[in-house]
Amino acid sequence: MNDTNRSMNGTRHAEFLALEEVLRTYPRSILRNTDLYVTVEPCVMCASALRQYQIRRVYFGCANERFGGTGSVLSLHSDPGIDPPYPVYSGLFHKEAIMLLRRFYIQENEKAPNPRPKKNRELKTSFGNEP
Repeated sequence: MNDTNRSMNGTRHAEFLALEEVLRTYPRSILRNTDLYVTVEPCVMCASALRQYQIRRVYFGCANERFGGTGSVLSLHSDPGIDPPYPVYSGLFHKEAIMLLRRFYIQENEKAPNPRPKKNRELKTSFGNEP
């Protein structure tokens, strides 16, 4: 889960929460044998952290066209100049991932700095050319 809105902390992305939970119980070296599954492509910040922690693989549902760090904007997972690379696999449950995001963004965020009214927003449930 992403906890940035509730906590008002921009580093509380799902990837950071997962890393924190694993490191509470296991040594850092376990991450070399760990695969991470997330709804959205890790952002630049998360992609860098995952690389530094030497995650084994990352799977995600949909791209992050604005902030993606594993192919959409930057490719921090495979840049040859830094820590060992990790492979990424995208498109896993792609439609379901998009629907999760749509449901999240259609809701009001009471803690947003400049909230925009979203009362007239509707949940779009079709993709591309589908009816």
